Amino acid sequence: MRCIHQSKVKEIISWTARFVDNDPPTVRAERNASCQYIHNLCQCQFTQFNHNIQKSESITDPSSVPWTKLSLNSGSRVIATVAFVSKMATSGDAPESWYLALLGFAEHFRTSSPPKIRLCVHCLQAVFQFKPPQRVEARTHLQLGSVLYHHTKNTELARSHLEKAWFISQQIPQFEDVKFEAASLLSELYCQQNLVDSAKPLLRKAIQISQQTPYWHCRLLFQLAQLHTLEKDLVSACDLLGVGAEYARVVGSEYTRALFLLSKGMLLLMERKLGEVHPLLTLCGTIVENWQGNPIQKESLRVFFLVLQVTHYLDAGQVKSVKPCLKQLQQCIQTISTLHDDEILPSNPADLFHWLPKEHMCVLVYLVTVMHSMQAGYLEKAQKYTDKALMQLEKLKMLDSSPILSTFQVILLEHIIMCRLVTGHKATALQEISQVCQLCAQSPRLFTNHASQLHTLLGLYCISVNCMDNAEAQFTAALRVSDLTTHQELWAFIVTNLASVYIREGNRHQELYSLLERINPDHNFPVSSHCLRAAAFYIRGLLSFFQGRYNEAKRFLRETLKMSNAEDLNRLTACSLVLLGHIFYVLGNHRESNNMVVPAMQLASKIPDMSVQLWSSALLKDLNKACGNTIDAHEAAQMHQNFSQQLLQDHIAACSLPEHNLISWTDGPPPVGQFQAQNGPTTSLASLL
Repeated sequence: MRCIHQSKVKEIISWTARFVDNDPPTVRAERNASCQYIHNLCQCQFTQFNHNIQKSESITDPSSVPWTKLSLNSGSRVIATVAFVSKMATSGDAPESWYLALLGFAEHFRTSSPPKIRLCVHCLQAVFQFKPPQRVEARTHLQLGSVLYHHTKNTELARSHLEKAWFISQQIPQFEDVKFEAASLLSELYCQQNLVDSAKPLLRKAIQISQQTPYWHCRLLFQLAQLHTLEKDLVSACDLLGVGAEYARVVGSEYTRALFLLSKGMLLLMERKLGEVHPLLTLCGTIVENWQGNPIQKESLRVFFLVLQVTHYLDAGQVKSVKPCLKQLQQCIQTISTLHDDEILPSNPADLFHWLPKEHMCVLVYLVTVMHSMQAGYLEKAQKYTDKALMQLEKLKMLDSSPILSTFQVILLEHIIMCRLVTGHKATALQEISQVCQLCAQSPRLFTNHASQLHTLLGLYCISVNCMDNAEAQFTAALRVSDLTTHQELWAFIVTNLASVYIREGNRHQELYSLLERINPDHNFPVSSHCLRAAAFYIRGLLSFFQGRYNEAKRFLRETLKMSNAEDLNRLTACSLVLLGHIFYVLGNHRESNNMVVPAMQLASKIPDMSVQLWSSALLKDLNKACGNTIDAHEAAQMHQNFSQQLLQDHIAACSLPEHNLISWTDGPPPVGQFQAQNGPTTSLASLL
């Protein structure tokens, strides 16, 4: 050990101390290199350790057994380790030597397969036996807190060590990494324990004293902004991100400035402050295009920028207008996938950030493509990209426990469930709803964020199996369980579907008119979504049809057609055409009815939409029969019979599943224990979801 160069010892101690896995990639690369060095060093240490153990009289005759075959229990191994290190410390070895030995053993145990966390903790705790200097003491408390937090459930002990690391490190000058890492990790732990009021002042103090350390100042600003976002305090979060953007500009980091501004843009979109979003995104676009740096970082900024643009268009229901941006986004992710991930350390420490790993970005691009395909009515395409995204997620979740992967998974499921209900696969949709319940049951935060969507999906399922009372209960629960003030599009979607339930029930006039006043497409429509406004016109047309006010119904439906054609909303177009065809049939205008129903059937087959196909085939049968077209009438009747059989079989299969009882759940956490699926859905990804 004495032959190791002193500077290398200090480097090893510095880098192997970083157990936290959320270091920036460039920092992580250097840490990994140093860890490899310490691993090799540990092999030499084990050789020396074995040699000393064989000479030691404190172990009962191990001399005849090689170290690799020793069957000592965990306690004996640690005692032997401490005994060896103690002998090093008392024999006059440099302090770095005994510390390095314990640190090396701890890292070896932590990175073993499987990890031996208890042994790692024991080795780190042994450091305190030698009354180390304050720097070593603070760093060891940080290491112990990190290991306990990430690898055990002993959060109280982890918290105690992190609090000590934070307290001691504040008294040591030039000790920024330990000080701010302790603050960051401790605030994260506080949030996990619902001690948000403890996390906020801690982060504020760390931000205040970190202004001379660009990386940590930016990282702590991001962390506090995220905390405010989780609390729905988007105004405070935006203010912090604005402060971060200005700080990044001052320290000469245009890359991180763009990250702050794009993050702020994302929150402004959530707040629907479109007047502030547009100039901000324009500025971001200029910064991204002008920034010259790491190609992967530049492309990741472009992905972030384009994802915001695409989701903005989709929120607005502008499915056709979004296509150029979506195409750019897909090309951008293809470019990133061809770039080598050479983690070159940036010269500016404020640039040590990545928005998302490129594997996560790939899943995100699949996700927004699925969202687009669902809205546009390209349901087979939505299924294709869902399968790709879920396969990628399956691989990632084997190695990565990041919560964002579960969020991606739930959003993908929400969209593919709606696709299945449209294509006539209710049983599979129900099993996937059950899987969403299971995912949400594993994460209270995920359930809080998706409870309304989950009840909405159950409401749509209830409509598909004609359980209207349950559908009403589910939509009412969806409106009740979450604060939808920042999710106006979801609120409008739920209210629109609830209105359709009241129309079909036929006896809920007071409730129906109350809802229709709140989603009047002709006057002060509550959201800017083109798609939802077109759907509101359709609902008005449907009501007028059932009330026999056919001219009024035609006016509303033609407005729906005009809007849906403008943005390629294929499913709304098909529904409007078949309803118009039905109106013309009732009025005796068979030619005009045929002109509506035939393209409706063609479009429904392309989607494919089983309900519209069933409706269209019934109308075609009656139209051709009325016009004396016997062969065509027989062909349409056969189609209608086939669609009826498929839907009936699927209906019976769905209602026979134990998960069908979920339609009765309207309050509290999802009852996954009662209605868990016996077998997964018949898809290639059943094992994942």
